Amino acid sequence: MVSAVFHSPLDASLSAPPSPTLPLARAEAAPHPLPNSVARAEREPRPRTPIDLRAFWMRVLPPLAGFGLLLLVWELIAVNSTTGFPTPLAVWHQAVTVFSDPFYSKGPNDQGVGWNVLSSLQRVALGFGLAALVGIPAGFAIGRFEFLARMFNPLISLLRPVSPLAWLPIGLLVFKGANPAAIWTIFICSIWPMVINTAVGVQRVPSDYMNVAKVLNLSEWKILTKILFPAVLPYMLTGVRLAVGTAWLVIVAAEMLTGGVGIGFWVWDEWNNLNVANIIIAIFVIGIVGLVLEFALVKLATAFTFEEVKS
Repeated sequence: MVSAVFHSPLDASLSAPPSPTLPLARAEAAPHPLPNSVARAEREPRPRTPIDLRAFWMRVLPPLAGFGLLLLVWELIAVNSTTGFPTPLAVWHQAVTVFSDPFYSKGPNDQGVGWNVLSSLQRVALGFGLAALVGIPAGFAIGRFEFLARMFNPLISLLRPVSPLAWLPIGLLVFKGANPAAIWTIFICSIWPMVINTAVGVQRVPSDYMNVAKVLNLSEWKILTKILFPAVLPYMLTGVRLAVGTAWLVIVAAEMLTGGVGIGFWVWDEWNNLNVANIIIAIFVIGIVGLVLEFALVKLATAFTFEEVKS
């Protein structure tokens, strides 16, 4: 007689072999020990990169030496002057007074240095903007078409060397006002660098690009926007930078002759008042503003200048 033996589930679980996956799960959950060298490297601070003191001082000392030489020569001239030429310290005290309230206004001919600089920058922006609207498209056209290049090159060669101030009487005669005449002077002296540089950039576009455009039968607008403009952009920005520098130089001289509100008029007015300290302050202001404009445009030109990758 065969007897049946019944096993409960509890007995089955007690008699079953241990699961092989449990040790693996415990092994994955346990933290992986790091080697002693790696742990020590993580605990220790990373060594700092040593500062190249020689390169630092070579960058700092020459400009400081140049300014120190300027102040020394200035001090010697002021000490030995019999006409009351101000010393650097006297100009510094006057500059503190001038810049303590740069935007005061006591009438049309008595305003702070801030208003004078802003008025000059406004004239430069208007004259330069008009020159860019005319000069850059003209440069593209002259560089693109040989007939226009042969037509306008003699005129540009004739008019470009003319002093900008020689155009001021023409502006006074035509526009019957000092402010439009100053803007006209800025326009006529700013247009030439943009026309010339843009035209040269168009003429230096590789001929292979234009041959591909002919094969693809591209329209003139496609050639301008897809081929010429990207290639000519560095040349065009160089012309813009030169034009802005020239415009800032010319506006000071133009405002001396036309009057009104402006940094050039401020210099001339301070000369009439025999205030040499303010004239020196104006010279530094003109230089700093020109330096800022130059720096900004150099950075802009660098951002759009592409270097060729050498294989």
